[in-house]
Amino acid sequence: MKSKELYERAKKLIPGGVNSPVRAFEPYPFFVNRAKGSRLYSVDGRVYVDYCMAYGALILGHAHDEIVNTVKMQLDNGTVYGTPTELEVKFAELIHELYPSMEMLRLVNSGTEATMHAVRIARGFTGRKKLVKFEGCFHGSHDSVLVKAGSGAA
Repeated sequence: MKSKELYERAKKLIPGGVNSPVRAFEPYPFFVNRAKGSRLYSVDGRVYVDYCMAYGALILGHAHDEIVNTVKMQLDNGTVYGTPTELEVKFAELIHELYPSMEMLRLVNSGTEATMHAVRIARGFTGRKKLVKFEGCFHGSHDSVLVKAGSGAA
């Protein structure tokens, strides 16, 4: 069982053996080495139908051909610049075109960053400090929302 072996190795270096508590399955999580469409392929030779799709991030499925080809083309131009890019502006314009009621938007890397910004904006706009959060649900991994978030793994 390769997943069990990888989990044992991971526990020596990664708290709880996983980089997010939502990945902590009993007796150990299955490890994936590739994915395509709606399928996950484990290191143990099993195939799973992925109903989570990276918790909503992969609405087109894993390794969607058009996405993969576009990413490959962009790699030739560099990946992270640390400066604004024309593609950011084009993407923001496209989102605004699709959702005209969205006056402004902030592009972020994760749901954690999204809720962190949302909390800051809400507190700044309302002047209030308290938040409403669904107990046991995951709302990101920052101090404002990470309270009783489920598995208890670090």
